[in-house]
Amino acid sequence: MIFARIDDVSVKFGTKVVLQNLSLEVREGAITCLIGLSGAGKSTILRLLNGLRKPDSGHVYVKGVDVCCMSQSELITFRRGVGFAFQFAALFDSLSVGDNVALPLREHTKMAPAEVDRVVMKTLETVGLETARDKFPSELSGGMLKRAGFARAVVTNPELVLYDEPTTGLDPIITHLLTDTIVRLRRQLNGTAVVVSHDLQSIYMMADYVAMLFEGAIIAYGTVEELQRSANPIVQQFLQGSEIGPIPI
Repeated sequence: MIFARIDDVSVKFGTKVVLQNLSLEVREGAITCLIGLSGAGKSTILRLLNGLRKPDSGHVYVKGVDVCCMSQSELITFRRGVGFAFQFAALFDSLSVGDNVALPLREHTKMAPAEVDRVVMKTLETVGLETARDKFPSELSGGMLKRAGFARAVVTNPELVLYDEPTTGLDPIITHLLTDTIVRLRRQLNGTAVVVSHDLQSIYMMADYVAMLFEGAIIAYGTVEELQRSANPIVQQFLQGSEIGPIPI
C-alpha cells in the first residue's frame, strides 16, 4: 500500500531548479532511503512530505490527502502525525534532554504532567538514553544528540518519521547503533520512515526501498539488491564511489 506520493513535482530556489517533474511513492510500513549527490534535493523531499515546503508545481499526497491544499491550521494538525529528526538534532540548548523530548507532548496534547513524564521516560529508554534525561545537549556526544533527536521525533507515536542525514560525521560503531535504532523504531511504531543518507553501508542495512536522485529527478528506485544490479552507469558510479563515469566531478 502507498502511504505517500509525490506527483510530478517541481521546486525552484530562485533560478536554481532543485526538483523537476519528480514523482515518488513511499510504501506504507517500509523504510525508504533517498540517495544522491549533495544538493540533489533529498532534504527538500522531506520538507515536501511534511508540508514545510510547497512545490512550485505538482502535488504531494499523504494517505490520499493533498498536503499542498491544506490550510495553515490543517498543516499544524497534519504535522502532529509526522516526526522529523533533523540533521543536527536541533535540540534547544536551554532545555534538558527530557524537556526537549517532552516539548511536542506539552505543545500538542492535553496529557497530564505525570503522563508526559512517563511517555518521555519510555521513549528515552527506547533509544538508550534513560540516564540522560536531566542532562543538557552540551553534555551529550554526537551519537547521543542524534538519539535524543530521534526520541523527540517519535515521542508522539507518528505514522511517518523523516530522518535527515542521521549518521553524518559519526564513527562506524555509532553509525551502526543509530541505523539499528531507526529500524527498531519503525518496527515499534508500526509506521513508515523516509531517510536521507550518504552512508551506503547504513542504507544497505536498513532500507526496504531506495530512490536515487540525479539532476532533479528519480533515476532509480527499488530494493537494495535491485539498485546494486542497476545497469544505469550513473547509479553504478555513485554506488562504487568512482571518479570515472558520467557524473561530472
